[in-house]
Formats: sequence, structure tokens, C-alpha cells
Amino acid sequence: MTDQLDRRDANAATRNAWDASAAYWDEYMGEGNDFVEVLIWPATLRLLALQPGQRILDIACGNGLYARKLAALDVDVVAFDFSAEMIRRAQARGAVASIDYRTLDVTDEAQLLSLGEASFDAAICQMALFDIADIEPLMAALPRLLKPGAAFVFSIMHPCFNSVHVTHMAEREDRDGDLVTTHSLKVSGYMTPSVQRGLAVPGQPEPHIYFHRPLGELLSTAFRHGFMLDTLDERAFPAGQPHRGNPLGWGSSFSEFPPVLVARMRHATAG
Repeated sequence: MTDQLDRRDANAATRNAWDASAAYWDEYMGEGNDFVEVLIWPATLRLLALQPGQRILDIACGNGLYARKLAALDVDVVAFDFSAEMIRRAQARGAVASIDYRTLDVTDEAQLLSLGEASFDAAICQMALFDIADIEPLMAALPRLLKPGAAFVFSIMHPCFNSVHVTHMAEREDRDGDLVTTHSLKVSGYMTPSVQRGLAVPGQPEPHIYFHRPLGELLSTAFRHGFMLDTLDERAFPAGQPHRGNPLGWGSSFSEFPPVLVARMRHATAG
């Protein structure tokens, strides 16, 4: 699907797809994978610089795996997702006193503000901004939800190297008597925002919608609402790391290309 959907219809279609895939996704992801443990969580933890007793907002929390990681560090977490099935799966993994799970639509600014103004010491959004039909309400609400000086840390599929417009390639040649395999990426699109269906994990019951935005569009939405980019970390799997699974999947063979981008933003008026 390449046509631009009405935002409301796209949001509803995205919610339905995640509800349909919630059980499969939860079983597949569990408490994390290589993307989480090698690429996303170490950078996120470093950029958050958490202090015990802080209150953290987990945006589009999915099955709650990052909320549980945060709670284990002695902070309080409000974690929400617009998929009621995802929240049910998160809650089914066990009650944690310091996590408050909620079902809430990130594209609705009024719902976001109901979380409480100036009540969070930091916010995270892990691998989800590209799943959100309209990020404008989030960027408008966050400056009011966060305390002065608070960080907003997000991770995304790197839009330059990891999108529905990227093909993984492997080519083998006989180079002076040695068979040499070269891994590369073929990029067929980047600058034009697009809306396409795709599979986050193999075997997913129903594809969901990816909202591809080039970095300029993604960041400028935050800039319009007073955010400043504090840190940007492009995350790639290290060369030499043993490969597991699909030989054309992300791993050490593609160590020159970061599949994940982790960034920290702060509001320009932060004290």
C-alpha cells in the first residue's frame, strides 16, 4: 500500500493490525532480542542518566519490555499504548507496583495531556515513531508533560538504511582464487514520505503500516514545538559478532550500516 491514507483511517488500521498481532509479537519479542540488548537499550540507558525515584513516560510501550527494564532501575513508569491487546499482554507478564499501564492514543493531544503536565522526569519512545500516523500531537504535548530540563529519548529504524525502501544484498565473486561475499544495501527511496504495509517480525499474523519520514521531516516536527537535538547515536551491530538466523538479516555482515538511530532531545526553554 503506497497511497497516503487519511490520518484517522491510517491510525485505526494501525491499531487493528497491532491488536491482531499482539499475542504473536509478545511471544516473539518476550523481554527483548539482539536489537534491544545490543543496539537500543545500552544507548537509551546512557542517554537517560536515570536517578532513583524518577517518573518516566514510556510512549507506545507495546508489551512493556522497556517499562519493566526501567522499573528494575528503581524508577516509576507510566507506560501506554493505543493497542488494548498489547496492554493486556504487558499486564499478563505480571504486575509491577512501579508500572502504571494505560491504553491511550498517542495521536490525541488531549489524551496525552491527561497524563499530567510537568509530571515526568524523562520520556522514551522505543522503535515506534514510524508506527504513528501523526506525530504532531505527541511533539506538541511532550513539552507540557515533561519537567524543565527533562530528556526525550527515542529510537527508530534508521530511515536512511532500514526502511521499506531498502533491500539487503549479498554478492559473491571469485577474487584471485578466493570466493568473497560482499554485503550491501540497495536504497530505492528516502526523501519522499511514504505509507506502506510491512512485517516487523517473520510470520506476523497481519502486516502493519510503516510511516516513513526522512530525518528532516521527523526532526523538524519536534523543532517546531521547541525541542532541540541533544545527542544522536547511530547504532550498528559490531563487525565480527557471530551471525545468527537469516544471513541477509541485520548482523555483523552489515556492520557498516546502522539499522537503528537513538536520539535525545530537550526543550529549548528547559531550565
